[in-house]
Amino acid sequence: MTLRAVVRGVGHYLPSRVVENAEFEATVETTDEWIRSRSGIERRHFAADGETTSQMAIHAANAALADAAMTADQIDAIIVATSTPDFTFPSVATMVQAGIGCTKGFAYDIQAVCAGFVFALTSANGLILSGQANRVLVIGAETFSRIMDWSDRSTCVLFGDGAGALILEGQVGQGTTADRGILASDLHSDGRYRDILYVDGGVSSTGTTGYLRMQGNQVFRLAVEKLAETGHAALGKIGLTPDDVDWIVPHQANLRIISATAQRMQIPMERVVVTVQDHGNTSAASIPLALSVGKARGQIKEGDLLVTEAIGGGMAWGSVILRW
Repeated sequence: MTLRAVVRGVGHYLPSRVVENAEFEATVETTDEWIRSRSGIERRHFAADGETTSQMAIHAANAALADAAMTADQIDAIIVATSTPDFTFPSVATMVQAGIGCTKGFAYDIQAVCAGFVFALTSANGLILSGQANRVLVIGAETFSRIMDWSDRSTCVLFGDGAGALILEGQVGQGTTADRGILASDLHSDGRYRDILYVDGGVSSTGTTGYLRMQGNQVFRLAVEKLAETGHAALGKIGLTPDDVDWIVPHQANLRIISATAQRMQIPMERVVVTVQDHGNTSAASIPLALSVGKARGQIKEGDLLVTEAIGGGMAWGSVILRW
């Protein structure tokens, strides 16, 4: 018998403001066709004035609780993956804890940029397997619209805001790959790649929020290479192959990256959950958003084997193998 971290509920939240590609034509030198052809993005959601990362995370958390038929006092720990917190401190996670009415347990943030949710899932799995918590609420939430340079057409058209949440619960399995829950993970980082994707501000450097800066071509090449590698590595840890995978649920950064990674993993696009066209790149929120939308669409069903994989600034990257 083996303890597994099993998905009990999933939910998401998107701000009400929808921004179509055409809106950018009035402010930067770009077109709807240019954005679609290079990223696959058609629209994204932007947070309203005064709408914060923690508020979006609370909405997503409540949706996941409803999906799991749980109440907040049944949650032992909350982990929020974000690079765009409301404040330097307190953590977004503690604000979510208060916002959903959870008065027990503990809460903290993880910052691994777009890979944050994969790192948070792995952390939650460790908490459950070690006995520190039995039910963990894992959230990815971002307001990247607050760190955009609106004069930089190569980045400002790519990102959106939103939040997604997942509830994991410790359950006993048989110790085989047929078990529901997290089966394997694979995490990496390499600080030598810092300058290809970063924000040029911070508390101890400039004292400003700063703007996102990216060398797109280099990020593309590294992303395809590392995402395929980590997906294969995680599957290999448990003796599975791409043929065993029902769905890849990747970080929704760019349709060309998603397609090239799936091709390298020899998995057809018909087995890839894609939401980037509607949400843009929502960083740490993109995988839980895609999981929630994929379930709502009827794509992801109980017993399906999923590969979630992401790469973000740092650079940091990794994957989690999960049976739904």
